[in-house]
Amino acid sequence: MREECGRELEALISEVMADGNARGLAIGVTDEKGNILYEHYSGYRDAEKRLPINRDTIFGMASVTKSFTALAIMQMQMDGILSITDPVSKYIPCFKGKNQGKDVLIWHLLCHSGGYFPLPRIVVDKTAEEMGIKDSLENELIYREDFADEGVRRVASRLDSQTRFTGVPGQRLSYCNDGFGLLSDIIRRHSGYGSFARYLDERILRPLGMMRSNTSFIRNTLDENAAILYSLENGEWRADKDYENDAFVLHGGGALKSTLSDMLKYAAMYLAEGESLAGERIIDRYSIHEMEKPRVLMKPGVYYGYGLESKMLDDMTIIEHSGSLPGVSSNFAFSPDAQLGVVVLCNTMDVSVGAVSDAVFNAMLGRPVLSTRIEHRKREWSKAEMEELEGEYISGEGDSFLLRIEGNTLSMTLNGKPIDLDAIYPWKGLVRKKYSDVYLTAVRDEKGHVFAAQYGSRIFPKTM
Repeated sequence: MREECGRELEALISEVMADGNARGLAIGVTDEKGNILYEHYSGYRDAEKRLPINRDTIFGMASVTKSFTALAIMQMQMDGILSITDPVSKYIPCFKGKNQGKDVLIWHLLCHSGGYFPLPRIVVDKTAEEMGIKDSLENELIYREDFADEGVRRVASRLDSQTRFTGVPGQRLSYCNDGFGLLSDIIRRHSGYGSFARYLDERILRPLGMMRSNTSFIRNTLDENAAILYSLENGEWRADKDYENDAFVLHGGGALKSTLSDMLKYAAMYLAEGESLAGERIIDRYSIHEMEKPRVLMKPGVYYGYGLESKMLDDMTIIEHSGSLPGVSSNFAFSPDAQLGVVVLCNTMDVSVGAVSDAVFNAMLGRPVLSTRIEHRKREWSKAEMEELEGEYISGEGDSFLLRIEGNTLSMTLNGKPIDLDAIYPWKGLVRKKYSDVYLTAVRDEKGHVFAAQYGSRIFPKTM
């Protein structure tokens, strides 16, 4: 990395951390051979005690877990256990895929196109409490069959009770954590390993040498080198090692905890198209390419595949996934073009780690750390657009936005706060943030009426 690029990068890292009030950050870059080409640590794993971060500090991965779940499903297809074109109901008896008019297939869940609107989380701690059980090192929740059975029953029942959908299965992307929860239950039921956690341990983590990675909740609370989790909740900072906080009852959507060292080994495996650093084939090249392939549009220039997103960073293909939970901001990325893998881990929620990841790629290639963003020509909303879009949109995950006609334009408030929304294409608007762009796109029925709108990676239903 050229000296001036390094200075630019470190200045951006400091800016991103200040903007997000980040307590600690770890960054690493690897090649396909596992050579660590760059690493950087800022802040602390424990800000109060001023304890430093190193390669082996445990962080939450949150939704980066989805790439592991997808990898496991593709391994099972490679092994002849399932086909991703099969209906999900074939493998989970309590899931019927009701009211859709078309089967929900495994591949639909792999790319968030099952047709489901965002739903409230069914979480680990509340479910365990209602069942009257506790997590313990002797009888961990991640291995308990009774807990998994109750979790999938709750998730499947709720999905089957839905009567409004984003579209038919396979039609549109709307980020669905429950879908990846069902995928992890397919792994539990049909892999022969008895649990999602044990499958990951035996088929992915240990073969890759990821010895400090796991889906446990309680083990990481007791690990001396695990990061304290910092999140702003109700205007106050929360700091603890509660790795169950807001965690999904089914673990395929966000339960993994890992380290910079381990995640760089994972990135190197993708660069080597399925081979570990020890030369063991984890999965065939075909399956890796299928995971990377663009499937459904997320936003202009960004697509979702199977547990992975793909985009162009200037002239370079980037495959990645990010994650966010209380005390977690994570980003795992690799570029088959540049033959580089980049991992950015943070123990604070809502930090722009994706922007840091892009900047690292640019700096490693000797380019300005900030890429040029797409410039859209502003236009006026048409009367038909405004009249159809006007209304309130509420996500089951707790977010909401309101669109109102004000003069000859649409105003937008997100969770009660006004934000600038510019019309850029028919039925599409742009919210420009400091480090990223978020698009708002009308979702219309066969008669052309707006019944929902996609904001970011979620489709929000319009209130009736």
